[in-house]
Amino acid sequence: MRLDMALLQILAVLFLPLAWGQSSGGGGVVVDAQNITLPEGSKAVLPCHSPRMVWTQDRLKDRQRVVHWDLVRSSPEYSVERVLDKSPGGRQRVYNGFNKGRVFIPDGAFNDGNFSLIIHNVVSTDRGVYTCNLHHHYCQLHQSIQIQLNVTKSVRKERRYWDGEKTVFVVLLGSSVALPCVNRRSLWREGLQEDQQQVAHWDFQAPGVRPDRADRLVDLYASGERRDYGTRFSHREMSVAEDAFTLGDFSLSIFDLRPIDKGLYSCNLHHHYCGLQERRIFRLAVGAPLPSVPTTAPRVFQDDASEPREGVESPRVVNVILPEQRGSLLQHLGYFLATFLLLAFVVVAVVVLTRRRKSRGLQHELRRSDRGNVISEVEMPAEGSELKTYHPDPLSSDYKNNLLKEKGAAKDCNTELDGKLWK
Repeated sequence: MRLDMALLQILAVLFLPLAWGQSSGGGGVVVDAQNITLPEGSKAVLPCHSPRMVWTQDRLKDRQRVVHWDLVRSSPEYSVERVLDKSPGGRQRVYNGFNKGRVFIPDGAFNDGNFSLIIHNVVSTDRGVYTCNLHHHYCQLHQSIQIQLNVTKSVRKERRYWDGEKTVFVVLLGSSVALPCVNRRSLWREGLQEDQQQVAHWDFQAPGVRPDRADRLVDLYASGERRDYGTRFSHREMSVAEDAFTLGDFSLSIFDLRPIDKGLYSCNLHHHYCGLQERRIFRLAVGAPLPSVPTTAPRVFQDDASEPREGVESPRVVNVILPEQRGSLLQHLGYFLATFLLLAFVVVAVVVLTRRRKSRGLQHELRRSDRGNVISEVEMPAEGSELKTYHPDPLSSDYKNNLLKEKGAAKDCNTELDGKLWK
């Protein structure tokens, strides 16, 4: 039995021409280049962020690495089943009671990087697509590989081949098989101190200087060590956050830009434990300074009792607050009253003029009627009658009384007419 186990492990290693083509994650160099132009005298912030560089000491270590195998069946119904999982500090956990003692991974998986799944006494229900998943939560790495297992009753049909996407194992019913899953990268094995392998540094390359002669500005270590080169940081002309590894923010701030700050800046992040290498490049150009804008902010003076300077008279500002709403109401009321008075004056003037015109007309009619009465008293003589010489005698008293009565009646008529008009 031990011989069979050793043979299966050897076969798993020999038949691992599987590049982790289906894996996601890993190291590599990520380059981000930007061109930045800012005016002279301003502040420049060159952004350099990486959440994978956030350092939290892995005191437990074993809990941040885990491997688990999953099984996907397509018949008779599609289903996904967790076969087992294991972490360095925990026991192997098998989810199906039927598989206990029959399905497992080697005990030293996290020591040598061999996470192969071993199945004894293969049954027909073992058919499906198996996925080996490796998770490193500290380094934020996730890798996976798929292997298809088919079961046959014929010895002649046993074989192993590549279908273009994954490896296919056709094994005999009741036999044993090892589905290979091997990753010997150092981060999956024990004995490494990740806090000693994180470093970030900024370099500056002036125009016309070769890359290998670039100036080192600062080195930052996850352990808290920091090395500044030159006097830019000591004179507070440049700065990087003190808690850079806590926030994953390694941005470089440059204060009071000058023409000599023009050049190529590079932010280099190295996480040797996780295999991370990132580099970001910024080409900084310094333009003309911004024109000075006169400030319009009012001067703020202290107490009025402070002694004024000789020859300088401090301006005094008097704020006058007018009740806009009340003044507007009074103004509208004045307009209304003036309009009303003007209309009343026009009406009174029209009435007075009308009365005067009517009184004059009545007087004229009375005069005409008086003249008619006088003429009617003088009768013309008939034909054949003798003409007598007219001697103007003084008017009799009766005639005078009649005239006075008619005049009084005309006045009464005037009075009644005026009363009706006023009504």
